Amino acid sequence: MTQASAANRLVARLARAWRERAIVLKAVSFAAVGVINTSVDAGVFFLALWVLVGSPSRAGAGTLVAANVFSWSVAISGSYVMNSFVTFAKESGRQLRLKSYATFVAGGIVGAIGNTTALVVVAQFAPVWVAKACAILVSFVLNFSMSHFVVFRAHHPKPRDAARPL
Repeated sequence: MTQASAANRLVARLARAWRERAIVLKAVSFAAVGVINTSVDAGVFFLALWVLVGSPSRAGAGTLVAANVFSWSVAISGSYVMNSFVTFAKESGRQLRLKSYATFVAGGIVGAIGNTTALVVVAQFAPVWVAKACAILVSFVLNFSMSHFVVFRAHHPKPRDAARPL
């Protein structure tokens, strides 16, 4: 077996896995979209803290929650659009639908609750930036699970009536 044929087989397997949208590749794609949204979320979060209290070190729990909910609200729409067109393109048909968006937001609320809880708890023991990083990790796990298993779950066609035994 030559290295070229092994490389060709590997490329073919990766291409097939991408077309079949394997869960690992979806997680990687979801993470890539998440990097963009994390930048939006963190930027808006720290801007909101600056506007509200001038410095993250002076932020109390109420201010942290307000800034976090606001930044999450800004980032969720971009996340829905990018995930509909990239990560879950096959399941969504690259279509934006109000019902799917509402379900995505509802699923995102689960992630936001986990995110905010982690933020407030970890901020008691660590700097705000560390707490925010932990909160982002918690919300990634929750949001991917909700998106994959609830919002963009694969719909399997039902067998036709003609295929049923009499």
